[in-house]
Amino acid sequence: MDFRLVATDMDGTLLNTHHEVPEKFWDILKQMREKGIAFAPASGRQLATLQKQFQHVGEPISYIAENGTVVAHNGEIISLTTLDNDTVHSIIDAVRASEIDMGVVVCRPERAYVERNDDAFRAEGLKYYVSIEEVKDLHEAVNNEVIKVAIFTFQDAEKDCAPIIRAAAPNANVVVSGQHWVDVMDPSANKGQALAKLRDALGLEESQTLVFGDYLNDTELIKAAGKSYAMSNAHPDILELADEIAPSNVDEGVVVVLDKLLNS
Repeated sequence: MDFRLVATDMDGTLLNTHHEVPEKFWDILKQMREKGIAFAPASGRQLATLQKQFQHVGEPISYIAENGTVVAHNGEIISLTTLDNDTVHSIIDAVRASEIDMGVVVCRPERAYVERNDDAFRAEGLKYYVSIEEVKDLHEAVNNEVIKVAIFTFQDAEKDCAPIIRAAAPNANVVVSGQHWVDVMDPSANKGQALAKLRDALGLEESQTLVFGDYLNDTELIKAAGKSYAMSNAHPDILELADEIAPSNVDEGVVVVLDKLLNS
């Protein structure tokens, strides 16, 4: 396969159980750059978080952040997809009214906002949002630049949280992005659309893209690629959808596959 762009999900895919990029990946990235292959992390994480994780390797690097609502290339944001204010307010109200143990993160391009301030919730939020601010009333953080609403639950996101959020935001794209996370975006926003925008910016064809994913928010990413790999630890739906199965994130499956492809 003549691939020229690699996009990989982060949590459960590239990152290990300590939420770190495997040390061997940096040599893989160096090899890709030498061969003129572009790379983009494609994550539900915010842009600032991804930039911090990859800051020591410098440009050129592209980013698909906030589940596809933000696409950055060569240090500039080339695509931004916002969520309508009414939907954001509705989600905040629904979470406040629910008996399910949940907390809301309102995401804007430069910063994330929370009103829940207990240590357990903040610890989970800080894993994914390095640029985050606490406010007294989340409704006040809503403006025309909200790109995503993330909801964390200490219960099961797919069973307990998602139905409530889908009822509150029937016209939005509601995706389960992890065991405890649900993300809400504009209906046009997903990782697959973001991959297409980045691919077009690079002047590449779909057949030249290679992707890795593990969870339901990777569905469109898998569908939009020329070649797709699901991690062996992936959600059953993703395992069925992908072209190939890679070793698990614990076994550094992204590194294993790319090393084989680059050096075969």
